[in-house]
Amino acid sequence: MPSFHCQAVLFDLDGVLVDSTPCVTRVWHAWAQEHGLDPEHVVHVAHGQRTIETVRAVAPDLDAQAETNRIEQMELADTDGLRVLPGAKEILAAIPEDRYTIVTSGTRRLATRRLQVAGLPVPPKMVTADDVSHGKPSPEPYLAGARLLGVQPSQCVVFEDAPSGIASAKSAGMIAIAIATTYPPQELKQADAIALLAEVNVASDSEGGLAVETESAI
Repeated sequence: MPSFHCQAVLFDLDGVLVDSTPCVTRVWHAWAQEHGLDPEHVVHVAHGQRTIETVRAVAPDLDAQAETNRIEQMELADTDGLRVLPGAKEILAAIPEDRYTIVTSGTRRLATRRLQVAGLPVPPKMVTADDVSHGKPSPEPYLAGARLLGVQPSQCVVFEDAPSGIASAKSAGMIAIAIATTYPPQELKQADAIALLAEVNVASDSEGGLAVETESAI
């Protein structure tokens, strides 16, 4: 069983702790159709990065900030089918609250809404789309998460479901464990391990840190 030692754990939100795929798919499909874009392509691009960056990528002629604001309102209103992913409650309960945070490409309002709907705790500190100038795959979001918890990037383990998030974590110098909920394993091979969250165990180690064990690895 592969084991990683760290001082803090950083979680992506969507596709790692909560399954928001039905909501995300409906919102982006509707928006893409409204603008005459390919819905399947837009949904694929949207996973794992900030809304404003998706809009800029797929519709550079539109007002990216105005469209981002509209899409956020649509996402806040659509929570049908949102659910907590297996293992999420258990792993969060196993980690001291000052040793983990959430690093998400969504806004703070959206992240808080989805956590509340899923019945998961809302960390007092999070890194969201509101807090960075460059989203994933830039290392900025995860470096901000390490600073937030007061630990060195090399002492962090990250759980991610998207290639852009894995690239962000790895370029920040962190261990990345992929959760294969949104993308197939072959698209997640940059990660140090691939697992289901329910297969992960986290416990305090003898050196005052955390031991993260997974049941599967690349």
